[in-house]
Amino acid sequence: MVSFLLEVGTEELPATFVETAIQQWQQKIPASLKEQFLSFESVQVWGTPRRLAVLIEGLPSHQPDREEEIKGPPASTAFKDGKPTPAAEGFIKKQGVTLEDLEIRPTSKGDFVFVLKKIPGRLTAEILSELTPEWITKLEGKRFMRWGDGDLKFPRPIRWLITLLDDQVLPVTLISGSEEIKSDRISQGHRVLHPEPMTISEAKTYVESLRKAFIEVDPEVRIQRIQQDVKTVANSVGGQAEIPEDLLTEVVHLVEWPTAVVGTFDPEFLNLPADVIKTVMVTHQRYFPVLTSEPQNSSPLKPYFITISNGDPAKSDLIATGNERVIRARLADGQFFYKSDLKTPLESYLPALEAVTFQEDLGSVRDKVNRICKISNWIADQLNVSESDRNFIQRAALLCKADLVTQMVYEFPELQGIMGERYAREGGEPEAVATAIFEHYLPRNSTDHLPQTLIGQVVGLADKLDTLVSIFGLGMLPTGSSDPFALRRAANAVVNIIWAANLPLNLYQLLKQISTDFVNTFPNAMLKLTGQLDDFFLQRIRTLLQDEKNIDYDLVNAVLGDNDLEYKERALQDLLDVRERALFLQTIRQDGTLNQIYETVNRSTRLAKQGDLDTLELQPETKVKPDLFQKSSEREFYQALIQLVPKTQGSQSTRNYRQLVEALAEITPTVNSFFDGPESVLVMDDDPNIQRNRLNLLGLLRNHARVLADFGAIVKS
Repeated sequence: MVSFLLEVGTEELPATFVETAIQQWQQKIPASLKEQFLSFESVQVWGTPRRLAVLIEGLPSHQPDREEEIKGPPASTAFKDGKPTPAAEGFIKKQGVTLEDLEIRPTSKGDFVFVLKKIPGRLTAEILSELTPEWITKLEGKRFMRWGDGDLKFPRPIRWLITLLDDQVLPVTLISGSEEIKSDRISQGHRVLHPEPMTISEAKTYVESLRKAFIEVDPEVRIQRIQQDVKTVANSVGGQAEIPEDLLTEVVHLVEWPTAVVGTFDPEFLNLPADVIKTVMVTHQRYFPVLTSEPQNSSPLKPYFITISNGDPAKSDLIATGNERVIRARLADGQFFYKSDLKTPLESYLPALEAVTFQEDLGSVRDKVNRICKISNWIADQLNVSESDRNFIQRAALLCKADLVTQMVYEFPELQGIMGERYAREGGEPEAVATAIFEHYLPRNSTDHLPQTLIGQVVGLADKLDTLVSIFGLGMLPTGSSDPFALRRAANAVVNIIWAANLPLNLYQLLKQISTDFVNTFPNAMLKLTGQLDDFFLQRIRTLLQDEKNIDYDLVNAVLGDNDLEYKERALQDLLDVRERALFLQTIRQDGTLNQIYETVNRSTRLAKQGDLDTLELQPETKVKPDLFQKSSEREFYQALIQLVPKTQGSQSTRNYRQLVEALAEITPTVNSFFDGPESVLVMDDDPNIQRNRLNLLGLLRNHARVLADFGAIVKS
C-alpha cells in the first residue's frame, strides 16, 4: 500500500475559497478514486492561506484487474449466414478481443452480441498523474484570475507543486502560457518564521515537516489553538472572550501559525453602544471582543481586543501597538458619528430618505415607508389591536428606516435597525417604538431569532409584505438559485412570524389588499399578481412544514391540496389552522389513530370523485333522498352523517380535530357495512338517481373528513 501527497502552493488565497476548496476536495477526490476502482484507507484534506493539500493513505500500487461486460451490435447485424459481418469485425477490433470471445444473448430488444472483456489494472501512479491536474483545475469559486500570459485560472497564482507517491516525486506539470509549474518535493515554510524553502522527504511526514517550518496545515488544529489562546488571553485581562463562529471560520483561514495578541483601547470609547464597538472589531478588523465579567458595568465590554496574528510571536507587543492605532481611529470615527447623529431627533432624518432609492421603479425609501405605514394599519385592523398599540405601530412604521441616512449607518451598514433603536430611545421615543425599529428587520438570516413584540411583528410583516408585493409586481420573481431580493427568505419570515406569535391574520385577504393598492399605484404592474403571490406563499408553507416542522410530504399535501382552490384559500386565510392540522395529522399517524380511519375515509374520498357534490356541503338532509334507499346500510349511513354534523362543526370552531377523528372512527363500522357485508350496496348503480344518492353519501363523509385533510392525498403507511 502506498501514500500520495499533493500540495498546491499559492500566493495568499481568500479565506472563503480555502474553506470551500477543502469541502470540494473532500467530496471530489474520494469520488474520483472510486471511479478509477482505487481503494484507500483515508483521505485528509487541509488548507492554509498559501496552500491546499491532500494526503491519501492506503492506496494500492495498481488498480485491480477487472472484467467488464460490453454490449455490441444486434446479432442479426453482426452475423450473416453464420459468418461475422463488418459490424462484428469492427466491434472485435475496437474491444481488442477475438471472435471466440463473443457471446450472443437475448435481451428485451432481441439478441445482441456481448463480450466479457478482461481489463488489466493500471498503475496507481499513472492514474494519479492524470487525476491531479483535474483536481486542481476543476475547483470552483468566485473571482478566479489568470496571471502571466497563460489561460490557467485560479483564485491566486500557483507558485509550487508537490506530488509525492511515498518518497518518490510523481511527475505532474501545470502549463499556463509560457510558464510551466513542475511538481517537486520543495515547499515553503512560514514567510516570517521560516522564510527558507523546505524539502518534504516522504508523503506521510508532510504534516510534521510543515510544523517544523511553523506551518499548521490542519485547519481543525488551528481552530482549537485559536479558541484556546483567545480564551486564555481574555482571562489574563480579567474578561471573557466572545468568539463569533463566522469570525472564527474566517480567521482560521487567514493564518498559518496563529498567535493570539491582546490590544487595548481608550476606556472612553466604552460610552459608545456596544454594537458599534463590536462591529468595528468583528466585521471591519476581525478582532475578538473581550466581555466584562462584572454585570454592574455600564458597558458589557472591556477596553481590550484580541487579534490573531500570523507574524512573529516575539513581536506581539509591536503587533498590538499597530492594531491599537487602527482601532482608535475607527472608534474615534464612530464616536464622532454617534454624537453628530444624536444632535437631531430620528424623525428629522425622514426627508433625507427621499434621496435614497429603494428600487428604481418603486421610488425612494420614503415611498416605501409610506407603504409600510399603510400595510401596518391594515394588519392592525385585522388583529384588532388597542388604540395605544396602533399608535406605537404607526410611529414605529414611520421611523423604521430613518437611521439609514444617519452618519453611523452610512459608515457601518450592518448597524441598520440597531442604531435606529438606540437613536429612538435616546430621542425619547416610547420603548415599544424603539424596540420595534430594531425588531422589524428580524430575522436577518436563517438562524436569527424572530421579533418578540407585537409592534415589531406588525411592522416587520408590513415591511416584508411590501417588498414581496412590490418586487413581484414588477415581474421580478425568484428563479432557481437566483433570488437577489431575498424574497424566499422574506416569505419564510412572514410565515414563521405569524406561526411563532400565533397571529390570527388572514394572509389571503392581506395579499389581495396590498396587491390591489399596488396595481392602483403602479398601472404597469404584472397581471395575475395575487395568484402568483398566493402560489409562492403556498410553496414556502409547504417547504417550512416539511423541513422545519418535520411533517411527512403526503400529510403536507393533504392539508394544502394539489391545485385545490378551496384548500389554497383556506391555508392562506388561516396559517395557524393549517399548521395545527399538519402537526395533528403527524401525531395521529405516529400513534396509530390515523390507520383506524384511513382505509374507510380514503375509499370514500376516491369514490366520491365520481359525483358532483360541493366539497363544502356538510348537511345530509339537503343532498340525500331517503326514499331512494334500498338497503338498511344506506339509512344507517345517512343517520350517522346527521349525527356527525354537530361534531364536525364543533371541531371546526374549536380546532379540536381529535374530536373529529374520534367521530370519524365511530362512523367507520357503519360505512364499512355500506361497502361490504350482507347489506352492502353497489355504489355505481344502473339507476342514475340511486347512484347519485349513494355518491352524495360518500361525498358528505369526504367533506367532513376534509375539514381536517384531503384523505385522497394521504399515502398508506
